Amino acid sequence: MIGEILPADVCVAEAFSDRTGEPVFPGEEASVGRSVESRRREFVTARRCAREALTQLGFAPVPIPAGPGRDPVWPSGVIGSITHCAGYRGAAVAARTDLTSLGIDAEPHAPLPEGILEAVSLPAERRRLAGLALRYPAIRWDRLLFSAKESVFKAWFPLTGRMLGFDEAELSIDPFAAEFSARLRVPGDRLDGGPALTGFTGRWLVRGDLMLTAVTVHA
Repeated sequence: MIGEILPADVCVAEAFSDRTGEPVFPGEEASVGRSVESRRREFVTARRCAREALTQLGFAPVPIPAGPGRDPVWPSGVIGSITHCAGYRGAAVAARTDLTSLGIDAEPHAPLPEGILEAVSLPAERRRLAGLALRYPAIRWDRLLFSAKESVFKAWFPLTGRMLGFDEAELSIDPFAAEFSARLRVPGDRLDGGPALTGFTGRWLVRGDLMLTAVTVHA
């Protein structure tokens, strides 16, 4: 599924359930720590997906620990992203020569819990969501906005090493092209000596009970 909204040079792997009794991969024990069993299972499955995606780039299985910001630490020359939610685990990787950064997110296709939308959105975004909901009520636009911002953060953090607040990127969703754009409301870094980063673009997909979003930044 996630491959449908990513460029062809991105390698992906995904799973829709966990394997009973699958152990933590050697070298990743510290990343999962004393987590509850459900968290351990989703971690193990998502990291397995990441290794399966890496094999498509020619890498042997390696540990993928969590860095100081809890983001995955990839082998040299690789950029990637991992996501998991109820009923889905996925990973996407690419050579750093092809992409500068990427972010993916999976969410249940269900309304956000009460009060969350106000915490993760700007007034202008909520007005646009209200219009989308009137015209296309079958899509949970509040959850899509949240997922898209998660993908934006996952693409932003490896580039800058800084956190990005939900109010620091303003999102617009295209319901026809199944795309979205995020305009940064804070200064962005320069990429490879080029112009400063001012925003991100991405794609989205809703299928059944799942909602997926992806952002890519090209080299």
